[in-house]
Amino acid sequence: MSLSRLAVYPGTFDPITLGHEDLLRRTARLFDRVIVAVAMAHHKKTLFSLDERMDMARAALADCPQVQVLPFDGLVTTFAAGQGAVAMVRGLRSGTDFDYEFQLAGMNHALMPQVETVFLTPDARYQSISSTLVREIATLGGDVAQFVSPVVHGRLMAKLGRSATA
Repeated sequence: MSLSRLAVYPGTFDPITLGHEDLLRRTARLFDRVIVAVAMAHHKKTLFSLDERMDMARAALADCPQVQVLPFDGLVTTFAAGQGAVAMVRGLRSGTDFDYEFQLAGMNHALMPQVETVFLTPDARYQSISSTLVREIATLGGDVAQFVSPVVHGRLMAKLGRSATA
């Protein structure tokens, strides 16, 4: 009997960026199945609703059949264990990310030791991209097409009341 190895990649994905997509596609090569766990994020003021963020993730990753997009609320460790995940994937762009993610991984391990944390670094082209910066640049009228997939770019421009060609 073959065991399916499942990884969970949690985040707010407001919006999903090319950096997220890079890590998810690479995670999909390492694990049999991947869940993009989209946080309900009650504590954050998101630009996009939960449903919009999930729809964008599904559209951006439509070419990855082993990737599933699901919402979660509460502790991600509880969600990951409930799904049967063996790993949680986290992206590291910089040393600052590492400091935070290292502490988070330790806490997650204390809460749910059967779920390992796996760190991946994005391709160099995507190391400076963050959803926060994409939203800020787009809100201020800058061109973010190089940081998100075309489908996400279109939805971001529509949300901001601008043409995708603007």
